[in-house]
Formats: sequence, C-alpha cells, structure tokens
Amino acid sequence: MATVTFVDESTAGARIPAWALQIFEERLTLRELIHRRIHQEVAEHNAASPEPRRLLVQPTATERALNGDRGEPPRRRVDPQRQIALAEQAFRGNGFVVLVGDRQVEELDDEVDLRRDTEVTFLKLVPLVGG
Repeated sequence: MATVTFVDESTAGARIPAWALQIFEERLTLRELIHRRIHQEVAEHNAASPEPRRLLVQPTATERALNGDRGEPPRRRVDPQRQIALAEQAFRGNGFVVLVGDRQVEELDDEVDLRRDTEVTFLKLVPLVGG
C-alpha cells in the first residue's frame, strides 16, 4: 500500500499544504490518480456541513418559523465527473503539470510507480503578464 502525498503549487510561488491518500495499487495511470484525488476531494466537500452560525442573539423558534432560517445558503453539491472532465481538460491544455517524485508525467495514460511515500506535485502554470 502506498501513501501518496498531494502537493499543490503554482509558478507564482503559492503552495497549498499537502494531504495524503492511501492507495493499494503499486502502479496507476495519471488519469486514475487524478480521478481518485478528485473523488476524495469532492466526497469531503459534499460531506462537510457548513460551520454553525454563532450569533449573540438567536432567533426564537417562532421567529424562525415565520421568517425562515436565514442562515447561510445551502452548500452546492459538487459533481465529481464534471470536476474530472475539467481537470483533464486543464491538464491537456497545459493548465498544470504533474510531477511524481522528480519526474514529470506528460500524458494522462502514462503509468506512475507508487511507492510507500510518493509525493505528487500539481504545478499550476500561471501565464506571464504582458508576454
């Protein structure tokens, strides 16, 4: 079983903290790796409940019944298939590159070796200004 650590970076220097995913296979295509990452992220997003509102003065049950609960709008559910299609399109359009360890993976159907502590970096390419 491999622990794959995902790191998001951009050529502008931004770095999002890493997170890990357990994967049982030793080899996967980049496409499958992206699918699993997106499925995990979407599942976590869709399962998360919005933070409870903390107000100094809470409306009474009668006020909520008459006025409706004016809390945060309901969270929109994210469709994993749509996100996968967008990610694949961005990869093909050079929106980001993927590095597995120190090797760039150039095609979605290229297989990658997943070892015990594999780091996968998604490097978002930022267009140059005025270029």
